[in-house]
Amino acid sequence: MPLKLVVFDVDGTLVDSQAEILAAMRAAFAAVSLPAPDQVSILGIVGLSLDRAMEVLMPDASSATHVRLVEEYKSSFQKRRLEHGAGASPLFPGAQEVLDRLLNREDVLMGIATGKSKRGLDALFEAHNLSKYFVTTQVADHHPSKPNPSMLLAALQETGTKAGAAMMIGDTSYDMEMARAAGMRGIGVSWGYHSLERLAPVADTVINRFLDLLETPELAEESGR
Repeated sequence: MPLKLVVFDVDGTLVDSQAEILAAMRAAFAAVSLPAPDQVSILGIVGLSLDRAMEVLMPDASSATHVRLVEEYKSSFQKRRLEHGAGASPLFPGAQEVLDRLLNREDVLMGIATGKSKRGLDALFEAHNLSKYFVTTQVADHHPSKPNPSMLLAALQETGTKAGAAMMIGDTSYDMEMARAAGMRGIGVSWGYHSLERLAPVADTVINRFLDLLETPELAEESGR
């Protein structure tokens, strides 16, 4: 039975970290005495590595300012995590059930491709007891920013699966563009941080509920057994 690889984005796909991201970003800009971008702009860069995100948000700022913003964001996010716990970013409805059902499938492996740091992902895994689900985890520490396909190519290599049997599940156009660059299918989720107008044109398909993932042609039970 050929193995399928299902790779999930984290922020905006598995967990709702919107409040934490917005608060940390606003604190970072306040720390360098700059006005914070609006909510739509901040959520629009979710998924990018932090250095690239700051370049997008502040294209005319110096590299030193970008570095400072990254440092302040990390500091603020870490402080909030210590105060509130990584559980302050809850799983989206249906995520736990889908992960459980896919874990019990003999034909499915699961992975992560995220713009989060390894430290951030580890904290989230501990808060939600997620480490048992994923056989490959690709983080921003070790790869160029999405939509570069490096994360997905590494996941394919680590699991020994073929791109044609793999899919990327994400809420941003960066996830879908990354999947396309890696030769994988991109399944967009409508509950995340990019608008449907931005997501749909670059996704192979878009789902509206987590449980709908199990009804896609790639993962429907009858096609997997």
